[in-house]
Amino acid sequence: MLNVYPTYKDSGIEWLGQIPTHWELTRISSVLTEVKDLNTSLRFSHPSQFKFGDIILKPDVNIEDVSSLSKCIIFRKDDILINGLNLNYDFVTQRIARANYTGIITSAYIAVRVRNNLSSKYVTYLFKALDSRKVFNGLGTGIRLTLTYKELKKYYILLPPQEEQRQIVAYLDYKSNKIDERICQRERELQTLSELKQAEIAAVVTRGLDPNVPMKESGIEWLGKIPAHWEVRKIKNCLQERSEKGYPNEPILCATQSRGVIPQDMYDNRVVVVNKDFDKLKLVKCGDFVISLRSFQGGIEYAYYQGIISAAYTILTPKDKRNSEYFKHLFKSHDFIQLLQTCVTGIREGQNINYAMLAKHFIPIPPIEEQQKIVLYIKNRLYVIDEYLSKLKAEINYLQEYKQRLISDVVTGKVDVRGVEIPNEE
Repeated sequence: MLNVYPTYKDSGIEWLGQIPTHWELTRISSVLTEVKDLNTSLRFSHPSQFKFGDIILKPDVNIEDVSSLSKCIIFRKDDILINGLNLNYDFVTQRIARANYTGIITSAYIAVRVRNNLSSKYVTYLFKALDSRKVFNGLGTGIRLTLTYKELKKYYILLPPQEEQRQIVAYLDYKSNKIDERICQRERELQTLSELKQAEIAAVVTRGLDPNVPMKESGIEWLGKIPAHWEVRKIKNCLQERSEKGYPNEPILCATQSRGVIPQDMYDNRVVVVNKDFDKLKLVKCGDFVISLRSFQGGIEYAYYQGIISAAYTILTPKDKRNSEYFKHLFKSHDFIQLLQTCVTGIREGQNINYAMLAKHFIPIPPIEEQQKIVLYIKNRLYVIDEYLSKLKAEINYLQEYKQRLISDVVTGKVDVRGVEIPNEE
């Protein structure tokens, strides 16, 4: 159980409240210097980027783009970088990072360097705490709420004594590493279980539930053998396109690869919001499929709701409505997703699924009664697996929130770690 400090004083900052009596509160401009060195001599040719609270080398960069590289700032090891862009949007990638090497990054970011024997690690932990509390959001200016050093330097920073800064860093390094180890362990379990789940679904939608049933060659390269009594049909003979428009009062839908086709207001991530020409959007009915504009983890998404969606999407409806639930699982199986990758146009992340190409391919069709049994088996099996997956995700979220709360409490003086012994695990 951690202790509190013996005496506190009012910080004068509403969100911060009381701070330890012996801590100082000073403007950022007095202890941090903005890094302004531009890469004009092009000594560095490979820029860096933010990724999950770290600074890493940026892949796929054209080093011949002299104009772009010359506008980058040169940061050095232990410099602190802040992504102050678009503060009105939440970044899951985090906005604060401490550099572990010397490199360059776009001058759109803020880079600061500590002085006066201030601990760079302590300031990083403090800024991460401020970021988690959305303190920086209130400092942004302009339509997009962008933070600049001009605004940042006016803010105040907490300064414990140097020895106390070192203890805080040592304590948080130790605790953060322990929490991160637990998170990584749970994420590995999550990944393994998710892969097993997908493998089991793929097995039953392409091989059936009876392991002893006679098999035959399907004649489909991506599929291999299937139960002898199953059929194979071209996709265009199983699905037909729907292009109905003129339903402006239906809810706006979005196609997601994690949750299928759902109403826009149910999706947490950023989407382009349609606010005009509703009568030109395509109608989607429950049980239809929407071909996503881009292919990553799939691309043919099942519609759980009726509504309207961009006319740029291809809408498919099963000719036999009884096939819809079976197709939902087949289209998310690993082998079928591999097939989708052969039916795309464009390059890299912009690859779009070409339905004209896909429609010519064959898929397995079990008897309808067997489809229903497969769907019921998957539903019951998934319930058990998803319950455990949900618990793993909840634990990961709890650990991440606990880590944020712990860092915030320590760097703002809500708890006293001066007397805590840090185990030496070298």
